[in-house]
Formats: sequence, C-alpha cells, structure tokens
Amino acid sequence: MKLLDTLNWRYATKKMDPSRAVPQAQVDAIVEAARLAPTSSGLQPFEVIVVTSPEVRARIREIAWNQAQVTEGSHLLVFAAWDDYTTERINHMFDYTNEVRGFRNEGWENYRQMLLKNYPPRGAEVNFQHAARQTYIALGVAMLAAAEQGVDSTPMEGFDPAKLDEILGLRARGLRSVTVLPLGYRQEEGDWLVNLPKVRRPLEQFVSEVK
Repeated sequence: MKLLDTLNWRYATKKMDPSRAVPQAQVDAIVEAARLAPTSSGLQPFEVIVVTSPEVRARIREIAWNQAQVTEGSHLLVFAAWDDYTTERINHMFDYTNEVRGFRNEGWENYRQMLLKNYPPRGAEVNFQHAARQTYIALGVAMLAAAEQGVDSTPMEGFDPAKLDEILGLRARGLRSVTVLPLGYRQEEGDWLVNLPKVRRPLEQFVSEVK
C-alpha cells in the first residue's frame, strides 16, 4: 500500500518554496530512476538535461507560460527525445548491449536487422514522435521516484519547444524537447491546489474487463 499512499500524496505542485533545494543525492536518484525506465526495444531514445542555472531557468520560464515552478524549484529536468532513429543510433545501442552482456545472440542480431530495415525509412518526424512517447515512461518513473523521497514535481508540456531547444542547444545534439519536470518542495501558503481532494474518475468509469 505504500506505493498507493505515495501516489495519493503527490500532486502537480503549483507553488514551490524557492528557499529549499532538493539535495543532490535525491536528484541523482530521481535521474537514475528515469535512466532505468523501460523503453521500446531498449533503445532509450532520449536524454535528460538537469538545469540548475537560475539564469537559464529564468529564460525557460519566459517561454513556459511564466510557470513559476520553473524558477521556484531548485532543479528542472528536461526530457529531450532523439530527433530521428538513425542507423548509427540503433547500431550503437545494440553494440553497447552486446558489450555489456559479453556475448552476441542470433535472435538479438536478427531483431537489430529488423529495426534497421523498418525504422530509418519511416522518416524523422514519425521516428521523433515514437521516441517522444518513450520519454513519458521515464517521466512517470521520475515523478514516482521523486514522490517516494518526498520531493514535489510538476510535469509540464506548456512551453515553446522550439525556443527551449534553442536555449539549450538541443537541435545541434540531435534532440528535441518533449516535456519538463521542475523539482522542489511545496509551499503550502499560496498553493491553491495543495489541500484540495485528489480527483480521479471512479474505478467503474476507468476500468473495464474482457473475460
């Protein structure tokens, strides 16, 4: 039940305490949880950029609908997906897997060839959209990891991706921003959401069974 208690505790924090910084060890654990998240074919087609610079976060806030958590939190995680599945990227991850595991597997190599045949020809935009969906798996894991440690977070899509890419120089790295996650601690005074009941659809409206 601890997991469910944690999920009930967390919420999309609207007001963070700028005087409290998340300890680096906890940030590291949250990022590590995101790194360990599952992804399609194990390709991990995204990166996480940890932004602590007050100046950079102030610039990001300007293109993020002026959402205060961007600067009031102590850390901002930017989830940025690959802009394309290239032959080089696919081969790198398969080669790295073989290196870590210390052997080559025929079935795994056949799977590599299947991806090489199908992914790159689909086009960059289709591949980016697929990669972007993988980032949300890691985002969810990061949010849960933060809550497990009593750290507040607020997932955000409300920003100008092209401008964020420019601020962080992501396009030159073959990346495109997808979502951001401020980390910090709730400041109950001034947060209109903190004491309101969590609202989710009733179970009977959310789950159906096929027997």
